[in-house]
Parts: sequence; C-alpha cells; structure tokens
Amino acid sequence: MAALSAWFWNERFWLPQNVTWADLADTESGEQYPQAGHILCALPVALGIFAVRLLFERFIAKPCAIRVGIQSSGPRRAQPNAILEKVFVSITKCPDGKRLEGLSKQLDWDARKIQRWFRHRRNQDKPSTLTKFCESMWRFTFYLYIFCYGIRFLWSTTWFWDTRQCWYNYPYQPLTSGLYYYYIKELAFYWSLMFSQFTDIKRKDFLIMFIHHLATVGLISFSYVNNMVRVGTLVMCLHDASDFLLEAAKLTNYAKFQRLCDSFFMFFALVFVTTRLIIFPLWILNTTMFESWDLIGPYPSWWLFNGLLLVLQILHIVWSYLILRIAYKALVRGKVGTGKYQPLSVLKDDRSDVESSSEEEDTTLNGTKAIHNNGANRVNGHATSSSQWAEE
Repeated sequence: MAALSAWFWNERFWLPQNVTWADLADTESGEQYPQAGHILCALPVALGIFAVRLLFERFIAKPCAIRVGIQSSGPRRAQPNAILEKVFVSITKCPDGKRLEGLSKQLDWDARKIQRWFRHRRNQDKPSTLTKFCESMWRFTFYLYIFCYGIRFLWSTTWFWDTRQCWYNYPYQPLTSGLYYYYIKELAFYWSLMFSQFTDIKRKDFLIMFIHHLATVGLISFSYVNNMVRVGTLVMCLHDASDFLLEAAKLTNYAKFQRLCDSFFMFFALVFVTTRLIIFPLWILNTTMFESWDLIGPYPSWWLFNGLLLVLQILHIVWSYLILRIAYKALVRGKVGTGKYQPLSVLKDDRSDVESSSEEEDTTLNGTKAIHNNGANRVNGHATSSSQWAEE
C-alpha cells in the first residue's frame, strides 16, 4: 500500500518542477494549503445536503406545487392481472400486434383493452408531475444559491478580474476559508447528486449522468489537490450561471405557465451558449493553456487538467447543439405549422419516455393490427407524444 500510495502521489506528476508535498504543508505562521484529506469532508456534508433536500421537498416544494395547482394524486393504476403482469415484467412493456393478438385470445379481451392495461401499467412506474416539480425546485434553489455565493465570493478576489493572478506564485497560494467552503459545497452537492440518482426520477441516460457526476467530482477533487483552486472557482461559477435557469423553465413548465416557461428556456439557451462557447474558451481555456504556460510552464498534471477541460469543451459544443436544435424545432413549428404560436412543450423528448405525461393517448405503431373480438378488422396506428421539452 505504501508503494501504491507513493506511485499515485508522485510529486513529479502532480506538482511543478522542484516543488514537493512538504513545501505545501501547513506553515507555523498559520498559512494552509489544500490537502487531499480535505476532500473527505465533503462526504458527510453531502449526506447533510441530501437530508436537507428531503425536508425541503416535503415541507417547502410540495406545498408550493399544490398551491400552483399541481395535483398530488399519482397516475391511474392498472387492473391486477397475473398474466399481463408476467408479460410486462419478463418479456415486454410494449407488446407488438402479434403478441397482442395472442394475449387477446388467451384472456378473451379486446386488444385495445390490453393496450390500455399496458399503458396504465407503464404509467405506474412514471413519476407524477408533483414529484418532478419538487425535484426541480430543489435543484433550482441550490443552483441559484451556489451561483450567488460564487459571484459574491469571486467579486472581491483579484483573479476574477485578472486571470493571470491564478498563476502568480503558484503553487504557493494559501487556502482561504472562502475558497475552502466554496469547494466543499460544490463537491458535496455533486456527491449528493450521485447518491440521489438512485432515488430520483429514473431517466434513460442514468448511466451517462452518473458518469458525468463522477467526472465532475473527479475534476473538482483533482483541481483542489494540486491547488488549482483559483481557476477552479472560475470554472464552477461559470457552469452554475445557466443551471438554475433550466430548472426555472422546468418549474414553470410543470405549473403550465407556458409563456413564462418558453421565456426561461430561451434565456437559458442564450446564457448557456454564451458562457460555454464564448466565455469558457476565451476566459478559462485561455488562462489554463496560455497564461499558465507563460508563468509556470507545463508539467504532467497540467497536461491532464487541460485535457479534461478540452473534453469538457467538446461536451459544451454537443450540448449547445442539442439545446439550439430544441429551440429551432419550436420556432419552425410555430412558423410553418398552423401559423400561430407553438409552445416549446410540443417538442418530443428524445431521451426520457420515462418522464412522458401520465395521460398519454393510446398509441400503436403504423401498420400494427388492432385486434377486435371478431379478429377481422385492422387499423393503422399512430404515435402521439405529450412529452415535455424540459426533460430533454
């Protein structure tokens, strides 16, 4: 274990030339530097944040949801049926025409009744709008708080106004209490998101988001350990700038304030694209790749840190494309559809059918047989969706 620890914490990887871990130990004068053990403090704080979230959703978010007219009742439950339940759990949640025909003969049920049963059964596993509202209200509250906290903290720092200050006298930059608390709060929140993913609304991209949260925790921890905390605070604050706007759009969408929802989403898209595609490369990448090169020079962990930021920039481009595509679809539908204003909620959610409305219409695939009692009639099906853009 000692050999493994020595290999992992190799000074030649983590630190610039001629700098050792001993140089970054706490001094007798009271100066402190980031230590790897500090990040463990985020774990109990994450559990605390998760507990606060449960209380917040129950005693604050839920009453607010009911006050704006969101019903607390869940989706309609399917009639108990052992045969259909076995098919649903073990074989398929969306039977095709051939299987519908077999089940219709076996149960002596009309095919549409069987389709309706499967729809109700699928809806049982879907979260109610109330649940989604409470989740989004918690995220909106925390994102808004942490963004305001970050702006308030960074406003009085020198590196917020001159990014070269991130590298002067690096890595001998003492850790202030403000820096420490900012990092621990951000790190703890993302740890709590990893915990809560197993209790939150289940989405198709569960694994992708889990990896995203894990990568975020890793990047925050990495920048803390090698004392890149100054530029780290800039990265965190910049990413927090748009998150609360998306949650605000979701909240107004669930509450059916559609005009307000669309306004929030358009503002979110504007802020997201501006911060991620313009400010991030011109402000963050410029200082981490070029200003730091001039002032401290490259070393192994410097290459890794900038490599991770470049990967993040690629993700920014992909996400911006998806967001702009949603906005474009809404504008096109409003222009060439009926000639009238079309809200963003008409857009299909390409990702999360698990979050589609609990009152979706009966649907069948085109060309699928609709089996009636006489077994003779056929109809062409159609697919409709009342999914909401916000979850995309």
